[in-house]
Amino acid sequence: MSGNVQLLNDTLAGARAEGRSALIAYLPAGFPTVDGGIEAIKAVFDGGADVVEVGLPHSDPVLDGPVIQTADDIALRGGVRIADVMRTVREAHEATGKPVLVMTYWNPVDRYGVERFTAELAEAGGAGCILPDLPVQESALWREHAEKHGLATVFVVAPSSKDARLAEITAAGSGFVYAASLMGVTGTRESVGAQAEDLVDRTRATTDLPVCVGLGVSNAAQAAEVAGFADGVIVGSAFVKRMLDAPDEAAGLAAVRTLAGELAKGVRGGRGTA
Repeated sequence: MSGNVQLLNDTLAGARAEGRSALIAYLPAGFPTVDGGIEAIKAVFDGGADVVEVGLPHSDPVLDGPVIQTADDIALRGGVRIADVMRTVREAHEATGKPVLVMTYWNPVDRYGVERFTAELAEAGGAGCILPDLPVQESALWREHAEKHGLATVFVVAPSSKDARLAEITAAGSGFVYAASLMGVTGTRESVGAQAEDLVDRTRATTDLPVCVGLGVSNAAQAAEVAGFADGVIVGSAFVKRMLDAPDEAAGLAAVRTLAGELAKGVRGGRGTA
């Protein structure tokens, strides 16, 4: 099976053709339950997200702030397994026809087996994987199997990345480049900051891949700001927080659907027709 990297590429190209940024949402698998997590992804797509990243809950999430850590802890205590992550990808993709990626730290993939993980993700209809802690120079085995199964490999760049390093990272990646807007962990911020725009400019100088910005975007105004210079706006903690704050699952689903709608308007307001 070829995987859905082409669907991801077409989705991002389609947003660009409309003169706007893509809205990319993040939600962890198994939160609040496996079934509830699948419904949350459907709700976010229904609200206007173009792409969803499914988080693989991990006990040592070095990039994640307290909101996502809390959700991961709920999922792990609920007994979530990699099989549940694959089921989440499959059901969310089959229900919507839209691109679904997995965001995961390297250790669970390494333990599970690269060939097994990539084969199962492609078979589930996954579009690819975001691997925030896999160094490019150690990624050859992963990339070989991902390419074989038609999966995108998305690497993360940061404001601290030097230009030569950016070129090395972007040359190895596919799908898009995940630009972390600031140093630190995930979470909502008052301001996304000028660092992000500079990083996007420097990253674009090394690649034709879309450059999507994450870490810190939580509302429509910030989404519009980032959409002014990035190909995609990635929102995670704000969605998770809506689910955490909701009195019950139905209210949580309504809340994330509403937020997706607000953010979708924001990414459309970030620039005129390009």
